[in-house]
Amino acid sequence: MSLGADAACGALKHSSEPTATSNETMRESHKEYADDNEKGIHIINIKAIEDIAYVQSDGMLLNSLGADRDTGCKHGLFFGDGQRKVDYILAFTYKKSSGSRTPHKKNHNSNSVHSLHSPKDDHHLPGGGADLEAMEAEPKMDYHEDDKRFRREEYEGNLIETGLELERDEETKLHGVGFVKIHAPWNVLCREAEFMKLKMPTKKVYHINQTPDLMQKLSSFIQKICEPIQPKVAGLRPQTVKHLSYPFSREKQHLFDMSDKDSFFDSKTRSSIVYEILKRTTCTKAKYSMGITSLLANGVYSAAYPLHDGDYDSEAEANDRKLLCDEWASYSAFYKFQPIDLVRKYFGEKIGLYFAWLGVYTQMLIPASVVGIIVFLYGCATVDENIPSMEMCDTRYNITMCPLCDRTCNYWKMSSACGTARASHLFDNPATVFFSVFMALWAATFMEHWKRRQMRLNYRWDLTGFEEEEDHPRAEYEAKVLQKSLKKEYRNKEKQQHVPEDNPNKWKQRVKTAMAGVKLTEKEKLTWRDRFPAYLTNMVGIIFMIGVTFAIVFGVIIYRISTAAALAMSSNPNTRANVRVTVTATAVIINLVVILILDEVYGAIARWLTQLEVPKTDKTFEERLIFKAFLLKFVNAYTPIFYVAFFKGRIVGRPGDYYYIFQSFRMEECAPGGCLMELCIQLSIIMLGKQLIQNNLFEIGIPKMKKLIRYLKSKRQSYKDHEEHLKKKQRYEEDHNLEPFAGLTPEYMEMIIQFGFVTLFVASFPLAPLFALLNNIIEIRLDAKKFITELRRPVAVRAKDIGIWYNIIRGVGKLAVIINAFVISFTSDFIPRLVYLYMYSPDGTMHGFVNHTLSYFNVSDFKPGNEPTQPVDFGYKVEVCRYKDYREPAWSLNKYDINKDYWAVLAARLAFVIVFQNLVMFMSDFVDWIIPDIPKDISEQIHREKVLVVEVFLKEEQGKLQMLETWKERERKKGENCKSPRLSRSQRGSSASMYCHRADV
Repeated sequence: MSLGADAACGALKHSSEPTATSNETMRESHKEYADDNEKGIHIINIKAIEDIAYVQSDGMLLNSLGADRDTGCKHGLFFGDGQRKVDYILAFTYKKSSGSRTPHKKNHNSNSVHSLHSPKDDHHLPGGGADLEAMEAEPKMDYHEDDKRFRREEYEGNLIETGLELERDEETKLHGVGFVKIHAPWNVLCREAEFMKLKMPTKKVYHINQTPDLMQKLSSFIQKICEPIQPKVAGLRPQTVKHLSYPFSREKQHLFDMSDKDSFFDSKTRSSIVYEILKRTTCTKAKYSMGITSLLANGVYSAAYPLHDGDYDSEAEANDRKLLCDEWASYSAFYKFQPIDLVRKYFGEKIGLYFAWLGVYTQMLIPASVVGIIVFLYGCATVDENIPSMEMCDTRYNITMCPLCDRTCNYWKMSSACGTARASHLFDNPATVFFSVFMALWAATFMEHWKRRQMRLNYRWDLTGFEEEEDHPRAEYEAKVLQKSLKKEYRNKEKQQHVPEDNPNKWKQRVKTAMAGVKLTEKEKLTWRDRFPAYLTNMVGIIFMIGVTFAIVFGVIIYRISTAAALAMSSNPNTRANVRVTVTATAVIINLVVILILDEVYGAIARWLTQLEVPKTDKTFEERLIFKAFLLKFVNAYTPIFYVAFFKGRIVGRPGDYYYIFQSFRMEECAPGGCLMELCIQLSIIMLGKQLIQNNLFEIGIPKMKKLIRYLKSKRQSYKDHEEHLKKKQRYEEDHNLEPFAGLTPEYMEMIIQFGFVTLFVASFPLAPLFALLNNIIEIRLDAKKFITELRRPVAVRAKDIGIWYNIIRGVGKLAVIINAFVISFTSDFIPRLVYLYMYSPDGTMHGFVNHTLSYFNVSDFKPGNEPTQPVDFGYKVEVCRYKDYREPAWSLNKYDINKDYWAVLAARLAFVIVFQNLVMFMSDFVDWIIPDIPKDISEQIHREKVLVVEVFLKEEQGKLQMLETWKERERKKGENCKSPRLSRSQRGSSASMYCHRADV
């Protein structure tokens, strides 16, 4: 069986050798088809498209092997000859005939031009019969499918002209899906590597400067300690030597290390080179050029992707994918470092930088988590020594509080809120102020550490000096510009209809060039006037979406108020006692569900709004999409938290003069211990809920569900054809069933939102870094498993930084300083305690602080109908109740007015915000300034590489000059020997002729 497969692969290899006659045939066919276009024939308007012969080049191989071809051709990783590696795959869908007969194969050994109805060409025809009757018996495909087929054939012919080698396979196990395998030969790889300015290793090897002895010993000691947590992959030890890299040049191939040509261009480099050619190559038969992105958007091809290196769960073969799966994408390797160099080798620099950044962020969360735990334990240790909470829990004070709602709520004792007060101290203590300062400096240190790490990776990955060039225009942009240019041409034509043309062939020539595919869009571009409707739609859409978020938060506030009033009327005493806990928990869960739903909605809306703008390049599109998505998701995630932190309990009023919503619902108040505890609950539930449900369950469940649906669909289709079901799937068929790579934006977005939870409100929840650390340990392996097992292999993209995400992180870090300053000063009781301690305390302690913050209200001043209706069982008649505010007492001349203590506390709060913000930002900038962005050793190595490059080229030039001088000297000596008079005539003639002959040679 294997011998037959090998023989078949060899036969395909033999048939793939191009001949001059077949190439001439293809050129004549393309010329003939182009002439038809110039005559005004449009593909879609062809009536009898089945009668047109379309000759393929011999660069295109059609599989004629049976089900056993897999063994000899290495399961789809190579062409049919088993030698040429598949660098890229184009997948397309086609309609099979109703019969069970498969399409006929084309004979590539014919050297004659086929006739219009040649049976050898019927593979490309819908019926594919051997004669006219058979062709007419077959059901005809619709013209839309024929148009796609002709575009594919033209595009693939253009790819062949660029030097790529193609092989088609329509006998796949996937029903109605065909594949085009693409291979880039050596000369194409060298040409494109020079165009793309890829840095490749030269033969020159130099030693990397070693650190001083003390640092080297310390580094080796740390390396020995960390050896058990290092992944078992090659190249993890510190490099002592490095190949000098230089942009590839075909003229200087002798300088590069080509000891192994097969591995000189690795698989991700080969696929990125092919992808550049695919983007650059156009299909021009439809009046305008269409690259691979347009062909994918229009359904001409259904997918385009590079192949994975092999199976990740196979024990027989060893490949990078399997190694990454074992040492990186396994949950059992959660304690190990990431093999970042191998990730970059397999997926490219852009994805490698994402996982490197995620690794640095996770490592930096370790000290933040440790300090957060210490702060939390300090609160636990000092809760019994906290005087304000002890006073609130002391029943001897017998403080009667005013009702929390009108009519249905009753008076209550402050001691009943003892548990809330003690829990608030866990997060509202002096240590949280220190932790806020620490986290601000932590954020600045994290950014500097990442910049240094990024520079080391740039040096190691030969990205120093790399500048991103302007990308190809997007398909949507080209279509929009084409539409604009055609409208302009039409208007000009209408204006010139009444003017006689000097050259009657001018318009005809313009139409011919347009039909031949010459772009009319080269001199056109979209201006701000063209995009103004889109900009206006974006502004209105974003404002509307933010308004929707605010409306939903307002609805949740109404729910909290109405539910609290309803539960207070319950006859069950346990229900009445737990009103605040019940309302808070259910409201937070509602907020979480709404946030999860709106996150998905806002992501789709952000993409739609960005598409309306029609950005020119993919990079511009990605940056605008990121900005819109981040703005909407930021507002969605943090609006409920902002309400609890800065608005709840601020706009309440006072007993007898409360503020109402819709004249029915009284604004809710904070708990006696303050709103910080509720803020902590809200933050923790939303953060943990988003991480567990959205980031983990969605990422695991949705891809697996999609994969299962595709598997069941393909299995159902395969049962219809028993022969297809028996075949082993090729590598490109298995990869086709995987989920397409959708970019890194969702991965970065969830981490940036998490970074906001860790830094923005860390004063209220010191354990946030710990939960983020635990999540990220799982997140790294989850993302790795998804990239290895669930997604198609993405195209490798070169990048030297994380792009716009760095600026977003930096902005969040700056905003965190301001928000934490306001949380400490306005949400917590830290400032009121300091004011009381240093201004009002009689004995210099916190005794009497609770009584100082409570005001008096005479119950006779309640408005009619607002007083409690239920009887009080305190054993005495309530005449005065207390409420938390700084107001004059009921017996004052200016009763219930704001007193001077309120203004003193407000001034202290504002002063703290200003001092805290400026001090912390100054310290952050100082950290930024004192830590250099580029490590000293990397800077020295970069400078040394530049010097070595100059030396290499100087030596090369000196060698060339020396060879030229040697050759000239040899030529001069040979010339003198030709004219030497010492020899006899016969000797002179024979010697002279011999030397002159050598000189000529």
